Amino acid sequence: MAIILRRDKQTPVTSQEEYFSDFLTGFDIHPVKKDLVRYTNEDAVKRSIKNLLLTNRGDRPFNNELGSDLRSMLFEQATDATAATLEDLIRSTIDDYEPRAKVEDVTVDIDDDTNTMYATIVFSLINKQEPITLEIILDRIR
Repeated sequence: MAIILRRDKQTPVTSQEEYFSDFLTGFDIHPVKKDLVRYTNEDAVKRSIKNLLLTNRGDRPFNNELGSDLRSMLFEQATDATAATLEDLIRSTIDDYEPRAKVEDVTVDIDDDTNTMYATIVFSLINKQEPITLEIILDRIR
């Protein structure tokens, strides 16, 4: 069975320039292209920031300083000082380890009833002006 495509029935595809790209951690293969699946542009930087913030210092072999200690801060009392410390920790981690992003704003809300931290990070890529928002939720399971 053949599929006939008419030129007047095709949907135009706009190609987006790829400034940044990262591989998935599992090195998955795309079923059609038979190439590695990648995150591109904003998705790549968002994924990188999320990985940096969820990695504890000392977890990466041969690079003990990479990451942040957000998880250890979850066991602190929920105060305004703790939220400010978390904001500084998030901002410094992104500034130190993610050169593709420029942090514009970080807000942290701590819900002491559920021991959950809600972080909203607004950043822009170094080659684009529009802001990108990333939300991360951390909670204690003990």
